[in-house]
Amino acid sequence: MAELEDTPNVMPKLINFLSSLLQRVAESNDLNRSIQPQKISVFHGLTRPTISIQSYLERIFKYANCSPSCYIVAYVYLDRFTQRQPALPINTFNVHRLLITSVMVSAKFMDDMYYNNAYYAKVGGISTTEMNFLEVDFLFGLGFHLNVTPSTFHSYCSYLQREMMMQPQLNISEEPSSYIGRSSKNLLHLCFNEDDQSSSHQQQQQLAV
Repeated sequence: MAELEDTPNVMPKLINFLSSLLQRVAESNDLNRSIQPQKISVFHGLTRPTISIQSYLERIFKYANCSPSCYIVAYVYLDRFTQRQPALPINTFNVHRLLITSVMVSAKFMDDMYYNNAYYAKVGGISTTEMNFLEVDFLFGLGFHLNVTPSTFHSYCSYLQREMMMQPQLNISEEPSSYIGRSSKNLLHLCFNEDDQSSSHQQQQQLAV
């Protein structure tokens, strides 16, 4: 996504939009826990982190030094993870660990140079041992489906660009009860399903972005 690298103002807007979106999804799923059973996983903290999602994502952006495309791919991974693990929806207890893990995994897959797990653990405020466990669990949760075809990448880019233009910042001050009736799946799950493509078409697009 050349626009991410060519326009300095795009990344701060993207970080702001993604954090607002994830906060809305997390709060919605918190309210849905009573009607939608949710499993406890290694991504769940005992308490909600005191740092906001936006501040946490800004911290990752500041210190991870990964390519801009990694944040799009991390978003793809979060989408895939929640699609494959419906009993583990994003909520305020797990969103921070899912974020740091998805960015780290995307950086390893996308970039030629990247920081190791110990460094990401420090950025994320967790131990290296926990970071290692999170990575393994995230990879199994994805079914090791890490490849992102160019068409899928650009579909997510187009969606995010369109949403950022139409709705620069989600109203995170809105009461969660006002959107509990709307499925959080509609907020996060884009489901640009590569499995629906023919096998021949998939073989033509095996190169990662």
